[in-house]
Amino acid sequence: MAQNATIFKVDLQISDMDRHYYASHSLTLARHPSETDERMMIRVLAFVLNASEDLAFGKGMSSEDEPDLWEKDLTGSVKRWIEVGQPDEKRIRKACGVSREVIIYPYSGNSADMWWDANKRNVEKLDKVSVINIPVESTEALGKLAQRNMQLQCTIQDGEIWFTDNEAALQIQLQVLKAAR
Repeated sequence: MAQNATIFKVDLQISDMDRHYYASHSLTLARHPSETDERMMIRVLAFVLNASEDLAFGKGMSSEDEPDLWEKDLTGSVKRWIEVGQPDEKRIRKACGVSREVIIYPYSGNSADMWWDANKRNVEKLDKVSVINIPVESTEALGKLAQRNMQLQCTIQDGEIWFTDNEAALQIQLQVLKAAR
């Protein structure tokens, strides 16, 4: 018998002073049985970094046709396609074909570095794609914040990202490997 997804609730307050975006979001996340807390929390981080009223979680790991997150305009066209992890080149090209912007958040330390080394040459040719690595220290710390019911605050100022809950505060470091042109 297949396992069901685990449901997580997140009350999220975002203060992004760099983008002048201030909002509260009530998120419901379904964590796939094969997904780790770390990966799920990276999806939350990706939401924070790209937050808008139209940003939504896709089916992610359970669908090849949808990204982890995406933002659509009023006509249903995809404005932003966001992948967490290490997508293959075919998936990246597909995302470029249907979206105006593609953002990839690889993680997992050495495997993310190996993925980037293997894909860098081809991805660098794609104008719409940004690749932002999340170092393993940050992803491990994020994973430790995961709880079935979370109250998180995130503050972004001058490129610095801070996550806090009722017990801990952590700074998230990002490494831009490629910016869209």
